[in-house]
Amino acid sequence: MAESDEEPQTRRQRREASGRRRTLKERSPLLSFVTECAIVIVLAIVISFVVKTFFLRAFFIPSESMEQTLQVDDRIVVNLLAPGVMDIDRGDVVVFEDTREWWGSGSEPETNAFQDAMTFVGLMPDTSSHYVVKRVVGMEGDHVECCDDQGRILVNGEPIDEPYLFPGDAPSAAEFDVTVPEDSVWLLGDHRSASADSRAHTEDPDMGAVPVDDIIGRSAAVIWPWQNWSGGGSDREPFEQVPDEPPAEDQTDAEDG
Repeated sequence: MAESDEEPQTRRQRREASGRRRTLKERSPLLSFVTECAIVIVLAIVISFVVKTFFLRAFFIPSESMEQTLQVDDRIVVNLLAPGVMDIDRGDVVVFEDTREWWGSGSEPETNAFQDAMTFVGLMPDTSSHYVVKRVVGMEGDHVECCDDQGRILVNGEPIDEPYLFPGDAPSAAEFDVTVPEDSVWLLGDHRSASADSRAHTEDPDMGAVPVDDIIGRSAAVIWPWQNWSGGGSDREPFEQVPDEPPAEDQTDAEDG
């Protein structure tokens, strides 16, 4: 009998507890609303942090070096799976960390503690000046030089017609002749006359190349301002005819050098 009496009492207690919860909700709609909002905000922050850490990350464009592909003050989203899960190739627009402080010494917007916190969790773009955006022109082992009789840059002996160049800019005003080191890429800005890029460091031991390990990801899209919405600016088509390796005579010259 004791067990049979306990079971109905347990059900009754559950019904009473459920009734109390409903009564509390009915009596405190504001508390219920605030609680639900707090849950949504916490979930949004957690999801944003996971996305920013492993998949996508937002950055701020501070200079004109990638015009007109990317404009000053554009906010871009970067695919963190490239390089790694996805490949980086010639023509890709990438963000990399300026670990050698070559190009990241410019000014950056002032931020407050709230903005820094939002950047940390991925709800605001990173405005740090030690992150730089450029276009990959040469992969490891590539022979990159300027220029042919028509003023075009050559990659492994193949002249490149670059539709993304800033209107009126030459492919390069400075001559160069480099072979990209292993596990590195060679990068240029689209606004060549206003870009400090790999050309500025051709006399260094690595000839201005950036280690692949310094690449944060590939530009995926412009997300702000809305009138500039577009893809990330990568364009591999001009490099489709580039051979995988430099011509034999270029490799011989490099060995002799």
